[in-house]
Amino acid sequence: MDFRFDRQRWQPYLEQVFQQLHAMPEPAWQEYKTTQFLQQQLASLGYQTITFADCTGVVGVLGSGNCTVALRADMDALCHRTDKGDRLIHSCGHDAHMSMVLTAAAALRPILPRLNCRLKIIFQPAEETGQGARRLVEKGLLDDVNFLFGVHLRPVQELAAGRAAPAIQNGAACLLQGLVKGQSAHGARPHLGINVIEVAAMLVQLINGLRWDPRQPASVKMTSLQAGQAAGNIIPDLADFTLDVRAQTNRHLEQLVQAVEQMSAGLAGIYGAAIKLTQQAVTPAALVNEQAMAIIARAITDTLGEPNLAPPVQTPGAEDFHYYTWLRPAVKATMLGLGCRLTPGLHHPDMVFERQYLPDGAAILARAVCYAAAG
Repeated sequence: MDFRFDRQRWQPYLEQVFQQLHAMPEPAWQEYKTTQFLQQQLASLGYQTITFADCTGVVGVLGSGNCTVALRADMDALCHRTDKGDRLIHSCGHDAHMSMVLTAAAALRPILPRLNCRLKIIFQPAEETGQGARRLVEKGLLDDVNFLFGVHLRPVQELAAGRAAPAIQNGAACLLQGLVKGQSAHGARPHLGINVIEVAAMLVQLINGLRWDPRQPASVKMTSLQAGQAAGNIIPDLADFTLDVRAQTNRHLEQLVQAVEQMSAGLAGIYGAAIKLTQQAVTPAALVNEQAMAIIARAITDTLGEPNLAPPVQTPGAEDFHYYTWLRPAVKATMLGLGCRLTPGLHHPDMVFERQYLPDGAAILARAVCYAAAG
């Protein structure tokens, strides 16, 4: 069907929603105010709402028909250590994602009876932990979904302002939590101890020497390290660290993790230390459905014009949206990438973007629902 997005009507609504969400950043699994606000908004629009006793998040359901289409937005903010102290900030654009999806839900409400479509609006918690999507899949919320569309703002390095991409080819990622056990000693007698800081420093050097096919985007880096005691004259015997591991494919990620495990075992033997690695927050690489991508591409063209249809974005960033298709392969899914002059980058405490492009994202998502419902 022919869908017209009334920008004059919906832009003020989107802006109001964004300002309220932007002002209530909450960390993963603690999005209580956000959940309550979104539930109230969905209910006021006439959606049946579903919340959960064991976690945050809310789902709105409206309409009926032979096809179920879902729109998904992530909810959690990130904690940044700045010169003003620890601050919760929506530095990954989740406030914008929620605003676009909620506005699309509002714009679609009057025409849903004509779509022969059941619409699910999914506001998912804990994307940044890589666990939120998996939790909702376990609750059966994707079991009846035919098409699933997500959205993510893209930094200027990936997509120019005013352009949009029909898919985001996210890479795979995981965190390796590490524990080094050495031997404590007096600072004056280092030969009697095993200094875990030296072990960790050597691990960083070895990781920096990893080599792989340069045509395969990947990275391994240490992102946290805690060791030592209040007394500076003690050789420390315990260290905790985190390794952030990323690759463009799931297979390459497995290979990198195996390489780091072998490297750690060899290093521990050289120093006489013990290194334990625990794999956490695994996020699979993107599995994009061609039909879903074609629908988003059509919606972009009809909203922005063909010159502003960009090719799929390939990015090393991970996104737990891809757990939906990893665990439910029958779901036809893709993520809309929206260019909005986002600088200096995602996960930066000073991240900013131009909000004038958000109504475009809402319009594209709403059109995609119409096209998916029409078959």
